[in-house]
Amino acid sequence: MKSKQKLELTWIGKENRPRLEPRILLEDPEKSYHAKQRVSDKDIFDNRLIFGDNLLALKALEQEFAGKVKCVYIDPPYNTGEALDHYDDGLEHSIWLGLMRDRLQLLYRLLHHDGLLWVHLDDSEVHYCKVLIDEVFGRENFVANITYERSGAAGLGLGGFVVNTGETILLYKKGTLPTWRSHSSQLLEPKTMKRYNNVLKHKGERKLVREFAAKSNGLPVRVYEHSGFLIEKISLSKFEEREDEIRAEFADNFDHLFRTNQIQKENEFQRDLVSGMSKTSLYSVDYIPSRGKKEGESTTLYYYNAELFAWLNETASLEEGDIAKRTHITNVWTHQEIPKADIQNEGGIDFPRSKKPEKLLSRIIEMSTQPGDIVLDSFAGSGTTGAVAHKMMRRWIMVELGKHCEELIWPRMKSVVDGSDLRGVTKESVWKGGGGFRYYHIAPTLLEKDAFDNLIISKQYNPAMLAEAMCKIMGFQYAPGDLYWQQGCSTETDYIYVTTQTLTRDHLAALSDEVGKKRSLLVCCAAFRGKADAFPNLTLKKIPLAVLQKCEWGHDDYSLNVANLPQAPEPVPAQFAGGVPLEPKQARKRRARTETMPSLFDGGAE
Repeated sequence: MKSKQKLELTWIGKENRPRLEPRILLEDPEKSYHAKQRVSDKDIFDNRLIFGDNLLALKALEQEFAGKVKCVYIDPPYNTGEALDHYDDGLEHSIWLGLMRDRLQLLYRLLHHDGLLWVHLDDSEVHYCKVLIDEVFGRENFVANITYERSGAAGLGLGGFVVNTGETILLYKKGTLPTWRSHSSQLLEPKTMKRYNNVLKHKGERKLVREFAAKSNGLPVRVYEHSGFLIEKISLSKFEEREDEIRAEFADNFDHLFRTNQIQKENEFQRDLVSGMSKTSLYSVDYIPSRGKKEGESTTLYYYNAELFAWLNETASLEEGDIAKRTHITNVWTHQEIPKADIQNEGGIDFPRSKKPEKLLSRIIEMSTQPGDIVLDSFAGSGTTGAVAHKMMRRWIMVELGKHCEELIWPRMKSVVDGSDLRGVTKESVWKGGGGFRYYHIAPTLLEKDAFDNLIISKQYNPAMLAEAMCKIMGFQYAPGDLYWQQGCSTETDYIYVTTQTLTRDHLAALSDEVGKKRSLLVCCAAFRGKADAFPNLTLKKIPLAVLQKCEWGHDDYSLNVANLPQAPEPVPAQFAGGVPLEPKQARKRRARTETMPSLFDGGAE
C-alpha cells in the first residue's frame, strides 16, 4: 500500500537545514536601562533587546522560553526583488523561503499553546508564505488573512492597472485560540457613557401581563411589568476633575448598567412587544431564542421607555477595574480603525516608509495577550512592537541585527521607560513611564579553529561563559549551586560540571564521594586519568570532543545578506554559448553593488 503524500511547497535547497549552535546571550550592562524609580507594583524590568542574527537569537532563547511566548509579530523583508535582481528568480525565492522556514520552526517552539503568530507581508511572498506556515503550524491552525490598509490611493498617481494600497497580515494559532480577545477594547468616553448611564438599582416586583407562543419555535414568551423599580443615573459633571471617581462608580455598578439599543425596523418580534408597553414602565420578557448566539437558552430582555435595554456586559467588559467597550474585529483594517496621521513622529525617530503605527501593534497585542504576557518580535526594525508592549504592561523580547538596534530602538525604548514618549498609544494606555530592559548580544561561537585547522575552545570564553554554553549544548539548565561542581542541572539529582582542567583519578574519586549515590554528575573536562566507567555516579566527557558533532561551528550570519551568498557561476564564453561576454566595467559595477548590499533578513521592515 502506498503511503499518503502530503501537500507541500518545494523549493531549491529545501532539504538543507542549518545545524544551529545554541549560543548564550551576553548582557551589555552599559546599554541595559531601567527607570530611576518604581512607578507601580506592575513595572516590568526583565524585557530583552538583543543585537545579532535573529536565527541564532531565537535558538539562544529556545531553552528558556520554549512554550512561553503568547504573541509573535514579525514584519520580515518582503523580498521585493530590489536587492537580489541580479540572481536567478528561483534561487532568490528559494533562499527567502528557506530562511523563513528555519525561523518559523523556532517561533513555533517558542509559542505558548494558546499563542498567536502574526506575519506582516505584501504581495511579493505572502501566498508562498501562507503555504509554508501551513506546513509548519498545520493548515488547521490558520485563523485569518487580514487586509491592512497601508495607504490611500490619493497621491499614488496612476499606480498601474490596480492600485495597491494594502498589505497582508497572516494570523495563526499554535493550538487553542484565545477567544476572549476576539474584540477590540476601548475605555468608555464621556459621550459614550451617556448612552450607558442608566443604573437599575432595584428591579422591584414583577407580574405577568402577557403570554403567547413564539412564531419561530412555538415556545412560550412571557411579558412582565415591574413596579417599585428604581433607575438612577451616575453624575458625569466635571468629568475631567472626577474621572477616576466616575469610572470607579461605573465599574462598581457594572452588573446593573443598561445601554440603549434601538429596535431594528425589521424586527417584528420586538416591535410587537413594544407596541403594548407604557413608556413610563419597566418590562422584562422571558423567552427562548430560536437562532443567534443564545439559541436554545432561557433569555431575559428588559424594556424601558418603550426601548429595548440590554445589560452593558453584552457589549463591554470589566478590565483591570475599568469598563471597556468591545467592538468585534473583522479581517479588513482600515485607516478609520488604525489612523496613521502621526506615524512619522511616533517614537521620536525617523524610519521612512517602514515604521508601523503603534495603534496597529496595540490591537494585535491586545487580541493576543494579557498584562504580563510575553510578546516577541525578531525583526524589530524601529522597535514599535516593544514600545507598545511596554506601554501595555506586557513583557517583550526584540531582536535586530541592523545598526538601528542601537541608533533607533535603544533611544526609543529609553524614552518609553522615562515616560517622555507622549505619542502613539501613550494616552490610551495611560502610560507614565517605568520598568526597563536588558541589552544583549550573541556570544561568539564556542569552538574556533587554531593554526592547524583544529577546533578548540574559543579564547573569548571565560570559565563562567564556558559552563553556561556547555549547559545549553548538553541540555542542562545553567544554575550554579552552593558546591563548585553544581554548575547546572537537568533534574533535581542530575548535575553538570565543566572545567578545562585535566582531572586525576584522585580528583574524580573525591568528586564521586561528594556527589554520593543518590545523585549523578556529568563531568566535561579537557582530559581525565583512569577509566571512564570507574565511578557509577559520574559520566566523563572530554571537551571539545564531546560537542564536535552537536552542531555547526563558526557560522555567525544566517541573514539574507547577498554578500554572503555563494558566488554565481562564471558566464559561458560567447564562442561556446552564442552570448555576449560581460564587459569588465559592467562586471566591476555588479560586483561592487553585491558586496555593499545591506543585510535584509535581519533588518526588519517594521
